[in-house]
Amino acid sequence: MSAVAAGCDAPLGVAMRTLLIVLAVFLAIWIGAGAAMVAAAGTFRPSGIYVDIGGRKMRLVCAGPASGAQPTVWMEAGAFGLAADWAAIQEKLSARGIRSCAYDRAGMGWSDPGPRPRDSSAIVGDLEKLISASGEPGPFILMGHSMAGLHTRLFAARNPGLIAGLVLIEATTPEQIDSPNTQKFLSAFTSISRLAAVSATLGTTTPLYSKYGDRIGLPPQGSAEKRHAYVSGRHARTAANEVETWPQSAAEAKAAAPYDSHWPVAVIVAARNGLGPEWNDARKAPVRASQAGYYEAVEGASHTTILGETYGDAAVRGVEHILAHLTPAG
Repeated sequence: MSAVAAGCDAPLGVAMRTLLIVLAVFLAIWIGAGAAMVAAAGTFRPSGIYVDIGGRKMRLVCAGPASGAQPTVWMEAGAFGLAADWAAIQEKLSARGIRSCAYDRAGMGWSDPGPRPRDSSAIVGDLEKLISASGEPGPFILMGHSMAGLHTRLFAARNPGLIAGLVLIEATTPEQIDSPNTQKFLSAFTSISRLAAVSATLGTTTPLYSKYGDRIGLPPQGSAEKRHAYVSGRHARTAANEVETWPQSAAEAKAAAPYDSHWPVAVIVAARNGLGPEWNDARKAPVRASQAGYYEAVEGASHTTILGETYGDAAVRGVEHILAHLTPAG
């Protein structure tokens, strides 16, 4: 190497080291600012109780009267979701005298972690144990959002005696896995989920705690829970594993029995859907197969805000449709 070349390399090396030091300092400040933001929020206590399902505990949040006069609504959150996702809808149902229960899946929110992979089979197995241990009497109105459409299908097939009806909100169907659009979406979503898991683990998500933690529009307690989960590395890592096993979960749900045509079904979707009209049309399949189907496309709602205070009444209308079409034995 010539003296001139060596002389050029030296300033470049110094510049690179300086840049790395600046980036490291910035990252430390960024993470520290986020941690300070969370700490400033004070001691946080999530709502609900903890139910032992056999050596592991799961957080359960039930609301509304436990009269047994009508079925309890049992809620299953979508990808990256937890009990907090349902806080607004639970408030709305309680105001109408309807009981509901939501929970954190294993490794999500404040529930203990469970064995991997976190596919539908594992998730449904935990839910069966949780319902049994909770003492909540069935049958239930099963409500699922987004990816939970896979879990509701498998749960219903394995526990038909516990199903009074279903409310599916922006919920995928297992058959959609065969669509090229779904494959493209899932590939991108899996990559984003892995990145989110790394970011939350490193703490780089924490400064976004206040602004982006709740994109649903939840009441105060639910919003705080959602924001805490948003910056949790464990929560994000578990969620990423659930997304990675989506194809496996879809296969498990497809192999299960379809919904009983006698069950009333409500499908609630956001009218504005970025994946095209065929996406919502595919999600209407459970309505077409039901003898008492109900479909509503909610104007102005998004995939997330459809669960919030502004648009959550649509979910309540779905529940009311189920209640109106129950048989005396159901």
